[in-house]
Amino acid sequence: MTVVDLPRDGSLDDRVPFLARLESEDREALLALGKELSFAPRIELLHQHEPSSHVLFIVRGWTKVTASAANGYEALLALRGPGDIIGESAALTGRPRSATVTALEPVRAVAVELQRFTGFLAERPAVSFALLGLTSDRTRAADRRRLEFASMNVKERFAILLLDLARTHGRRTDEGIELSVPLSKQELAGSVGASREMVQRLLKELRSRGAVVTGRRALVITRPDILRRIAQGGTRDSL
Repeated sequence: MTVVDLPRDGSLDDRVPFLARLESEDREALLALGKELSFAPRIELLHQHEPSSHVLFIVRGWTKVTASAANGYEALLALRGPGDIIGESAALTGRPRSATVTALEPVRAVAVELQRFTGFLAERPAVSFALLGLTSDRTRAADRRRLEFASMNVKERFAILLLDLARTHGRRTDEGIELSVPLSKQELAGSVGASREMVQRLLKELRSRGAVVTGRRALVITRPDILRRIAQGGTRDSL
């Protein structure tokens, strides 16, 4: 069973998953409480609005976290992978799940029943503090991103999103950097507060400049330098 290791300098941020924050003894004891499950690509692990009965710990594979508004607008909230915990917010608050989690590739996860999980937290304060730290780091990262995005136009926000995805989920090919996570235009749009039509227009313009190549749920970044200039506000009127 593999989880992500801590950074060498010991620092933590929102990208350090929950299991990597725990001592090996705590991590092994926590996972021993649950049952291992397997999910095929495109299968939903958790469903928005359903009641919480368990939390999941991802041990292999990547998932996407999405939320839908009443009008059908869907936003991509996060990508979660090995070592991450999902479903913890609903478990701790007793509220229905706020998002849907879907497998992007074959996923293995450990499901721990709610009562067992909360009982474990009560018995092991270090684990509780690790979860609190993760929640705080994610909140700070979300606040920082909202502040950054508030001063940017949609083009700049979209360029930053593609660069972030290239850095965290990109693989080099002969064409360029291919994003290894299959995301729809609607999900990309929801990540930057835009419409699906706007994202279609932006992708068309980026293709015309040779910055990206797109296919069915596939995207290759061929000119990251163009995206960096857009992200820095250097081409507000020319994209």
